[in-house]
Parts: sequence; structure tokens; C-alpha cells
Amino acid sequence: MASFIFDIGKTNIKAYVLDESGNELWSRANENTSNDNPPYLHIDVENIWQWLLQSLTLAAKEFTIDAINISTHGACAVLIDSQRELALPVIDYEAEALNENVDEYLAIRPGFKHTLSPNLPSGLNLGRQLWWLKANYPQQFKQASTILMYPQYWAWKLSSIAATERTSLGCHTDLWQPQQDSYSSLVDALEIKALFPKLVDNYQPLGTVTEEISQLTGLPANCLVFPGVHDSNASLASHLFGRADRALTAVSSGTWIITLSTQAKLDNLNEQQDMLANVAVTAKPVACARFMGGREFDHICKVTQTDISKPLDVNDLQTAINSQQMVLPGFVPGCGPLPNRTGEIPQSAECGKALATLYTALMIDYELDLLAAQGDIYFGSTGHKNRLLCEVLAQLRPKESMFIANKASGTVHGCWALTRWDKPVIAEGDYDAVVPAKLTGLDTYKARWRETLNI
Repeated sequence: MASFIFDIGKTNIKAYVLDESGNELWSRANENTSNDNPPYLHIDVENIWQWLLQSLTLAAKEFTIDAINISTHGACAVLIDSQRELALPVIDYEAEALNENVDEYLAIRPGFKHTLSPNLPSGLNLGRQLWWLKANYPQQFKQASTILMYPQYWAWKLSSIAATERTSLGCHTDLWQPQQDSYSSLVDALEIKALFPKLVDNYQPLGTVTEEISQLTGLPANCLVFPGVHDSNASLASHLFGRADRALTAVSSGTWIITLSTQAKLDNLNEQQDMLANVAVTAKPVACARFMGGREFDHICKVTQTDISKPLDVNDLQTAINSQQMVLPGFVPGCGPLPNRTGEIPQSAECGKALATLYTALMIDYELDLLAAQGDIYFGSTGHKNRLLCEVLAQLRPKESMFIANKASGTVHGCWALTRWDKPVIAEGDYDAVVPAKLTGLDTYKARWRETLNI
């Protein structure tokens, strides 16, 4: 038996098959693009759907799939009408139109103390998307009979069962009160509470694939469909699997780099520094800090004309430190711990990938301090793609132990874990301990970086 995991990131969509021990057996990937045709920038869900069906068909030919789970990026919901069609195109959270008439939205959004959701740019607050759609397309919005969070849209397409879950409701949407485990006042203000389906747990299956999907793809008729999960919370779930009560910090990396600390105090959260609470699959609020680290890493390499695929070694990092060159945040306005600062990149950088690695490590280190994070630090398997980054962070934080998962990516492994949450298995060799780097002058480099930023 095997599990099929569908992972929708902002940049790529991926499909995986994992065995009963969580080992990756099969995968494929495709670029995720949005459509800028009218009425606004929107996600091409039909293209994604056809790719998913193709992936399921290919996987079903090789493996007996007994469970399907889905992870997606946040800040996305789908409006469905009574005919099971889209009431409106699925808006992309980066649509520029979402910056219009912001003051009107701010007048009705609940405060940070209620939702632990900061006021974010564009459509990163899902509540702003729903408000904007209702204000600008009232007739189409009125046709909506159901609002599905993005992971649950795909689960619904496969099972025909509509549901809602907390990890997607609780990721900076303005729609959820994590500490009260309830909808926020914004849901009442928008008059949409009745549109949300029943609330379910991430680790409970919704049901099985429909007969149509089974016949179309070759999946077994009894293949279970799980509700899906917000991707960063899936990454956290992979580390909580079998150790849910331990103090730990997970670093979820991709387009966004998000640190999630299970025992950090929610009182430490600062709305002005892109800090917030997510909701774990255990239904508990989790303190988080984030920045668009993956996108910034790529940007730094592009500006410095560095081939991002070129191998990096410790000598490159030492050379960058010795040169006293450093990258200063930030490169995505309104995001990260210094949201109003304009980023700076040395024009004569010899190795942009080394500078990007040091920059990313310093940013994660700073966010861990902001959270007052406790416990061991866990990276998903993507940490192996730039192990030196983890080693630099380990040198910066000698009091904490650091680990990299050896299984499929944290998001994928977390999705898999949720399909067998009652059967926790942590095998020897699931994680590699990170040995700290031994860079000369790193502490001085860090001190000068923070002094320059006055932090």
C-alpha cells in the first residue's frame, strides 16, 4: 500500500508516492503559473486539475494507492456555486487589484489581538480577498453556496465531500481566532459563515474517491481522501509526528521560509514584523515568524549573476565573510521582520550564492530570537539542498541542536504522517544531526550585520 501526496506551492506543483514507512517511491513536478487575463490575476485551477488527474493515473499504474492527501500554500480559497462550478475565478494573492481601497477593509478587519494575524500586503490576508471579491463582484459572489479553503477544494474534487480545517483557516486569514478556536468577527461582517462547510481534523479521512475518479484514474474504489493541510503546518506535522508534546522549532522552506515554534509565547508576536500564529494539526496556535526567503535567495543570485545550481563550499562562505560584504534586507515589500526596508546587495559580489546563504542564515537566526524559540530546531529534507545554510545556522546558535529530515520534504512527509496519525513511527536514521560550521569571524559578521540594521 502507498500514499499519494499532492503538494501545491506558489512556484511549483508536485506529486509524490510514499510507502508505508514514508519513503519516497515516485514523484513528478510542474511549474505553477497564474493567468493574468481578466477579470484579475487568477490561478488556473483547471490546468492543475488535469495535471493532477494525469499524475494519479500514472501513479495508479505502478502502485496500489490507499490514501491521498493534499498540501497547498495559504491565502487561497475557492467559491463554488450550487451547480458545483466556480462562482468566480480563484484569485491569486499577489493580484495588484487587492491593494485598492484598503482603508475600507481595515475598518472591518478584527485586530491582531483577536486573530494573531498581521495586516499583510495584497491578498496575503484571505479575508481581504473575500471582502474585495464581494465588493467588486457582488452578483457572482452572491451565487457562491460554499467557500472551500484551497486544500479542501482539491479534496472535494476527489471525494465530493466538502469540509473546512483549522490550519488553512488559521494562516493569517483574519477569519479565525486561534486562541478561541472559532471564526472571527470578520466572518460575520462579510455574512459568509454559512458558506463554510463542517470543521474536521486533518488526520481524519473525509471518505473515499468518487466512483468517477476511480474509473478515470484507476485508483482503488476504497482509496481514502484526507482533508488536506496548509503546507507550513504540514511541515510542522512531520516533526510533531510521535513527539507532539515536545518543545521544538520547525523551519519550513520554499518560496517562504517560516519558523514555527511550538512552545514560544504568543505574547512575543509583533504584528509589525511579519510574526503571527498558525494553527497546528493538533488545533493549537503556534507562534511563527517568516520572510520570503526562497524568493529572496533566488533574487540575490540573479542580481549577482550567480548560477544557483553551482555547488557551494565552505571556502566560498569564508571568502564572503573575509570580504566583509553582506546582503541587507528586504526584497519583498511589506514582508519579513523589516518590512519597510529596501534591500541592499553588493554590486561586486564574487559569490552571490555564498552571500545569499549567509543572509538567509542571519535572517532565520534573527527570527528565532524574535520568537524566543525553544527546543531543538528541525529542517525538512530540503535542508539537504543547502546543507551549509543549516551548518551556518548551527554555528550561530550553539545552544540548540539542529536536525535535517532524511525522508521526503517536510511538507510531503507531514502530509503522509496525517494519513496514519494514530500509528506514529520514528525510525533511526530519519534525521541527520547538523554539525556546526567552523567559519572564522562569523560572530563578528553577525554583529556587524545587526548593528548596520540597528536591531
